[in-house]
Amino acid sequence: MTATIVSPRLMRIGGGSVGQIAEVLGLFGLSRPLVVTDPWMLSSGTVDRCLDPLRAAGLDPAVFAETVPDPTDTVIEAGVAAFRAGDYDCLIGFGGGSPMDTAKAIAIPAAAAPGQKMREFKVPAQADKAACPVICIPTTAGTGSEATRFTVITDTETDEKMLIAGLGALPLAAIVDYELTYSVPQRTTADTGIDSLTHALEAYVSKRANPHADSLALSAMRLIGRHLRIAYHQPKNAAAREAMMLGAMQAGLAFSNSSVALVHGMSRPIGAHFHVPHGLSNAMLLPAVTEFGLNDALPRYAEAARAIGVATIEDADQVAGSKLLEELRALNQELGVPTPRGHGIGAAQWEGMLPLMAKQALGSGSPANNPRVPDEAQIIALYRKVYG
Repeated sequence: MTATIVSPRLMRIGGGSVGQIAEVLGLFGLSRPLVVTDPWMLSSGTVDRCLDPLRAAGLDPAVFAETVPDPTDTVIEAGVAAFRAGDYDCLIGFGGGSPMDTAKAIAIPAAAAPGQKMREFKVPAQADKAACPVICIPTTAGTGSEATRFTVITDTETDEKMLIAGLGALPLAAIVDYELTYSVPQRTTADTGIDSLTHALEAYVSKRANPHADSLALSAMRLIGRHLRIAYHQPKNAAAREAMMLGAMQAGLAFSNSSVALVHGMSRPIGAHFHVPHGLSNAMLLPAVTEFGLNDALPRYAEAARAIGVATIEDADQVAGSKLLEELRALNQELGVPTPRGHGIGAAQWEGMLPLMAKQALGSGSPANNPRVPDEAQIIALYRKVYG
């Protein structure tokens, strides 16, 4: 099998690296950025960690701060209008997955004819053209969006979370500064951490796995498996924060060059219809979906258990696979991951959405990458199993 490998052209990694944003722009001859962030990053002054070094270098960055959690096509349309209204030569996504996904998404329709809708770029379309380069600066250790060729945008007319894939969504550069994660709330640390673990695990067991992505996925699982609990309980632990940031980035590179699978396919409809944060909906699903496909890729799941640190080389694959399931359940319990019922989703409301969610999950294409490919009835059964 031939693998196509993509990644940002430049990545600055390390504590304090956000202060080098102007230098990074200068390397590519860029000087007129539109910074895409969210209202909290703006009101709290956190975005100044990006704006101040730009201004100190004599640049005059503009800010688009209308990003919302689970970014929508209407927000993207507003962002495209803001981009077209100014004389910008790049976009900077500063924040968690939503601002980065928003910046990446703005660049795609901005390169197309006016009036094109975001849904025209969703998979299986290839979104390979962008109006300008995008630089991403993550403030959470989770989505890996700074390193991927994907962005996920909600269609407000259908409540569908649309997967947009292509070179147009691939950042030109990324600045990965773990010091930006010190103030992240404990719940966000948990959700984004399990999100990155899901990225690495799904990339590794995916039917589209390849040796390059494998090496990144295994490294990510080693880092996340050993440091997620520490970062959760000790938010100022620099070594744990640095390891989680590096692991999240590697997991992003892994699934960008392999794929995600059934967890993500089922997770997106939960987020779209019930407004559950993406990492949290992944965590709700991860143990049950892993169990569903375990025996269809047992050697891979066993190796993942060894990388995470819950199984040894002496453990037979079946033993290692069982230990992986135990760890995923224990991790959810320790990090306070609720079931959908525990999150406050009513039983009748959940049940009523299952046929549509199953259709949307299959329609995303991600379940086809799973070691065990489900049909619609099996997805509905899994949704019922995780409800709680």
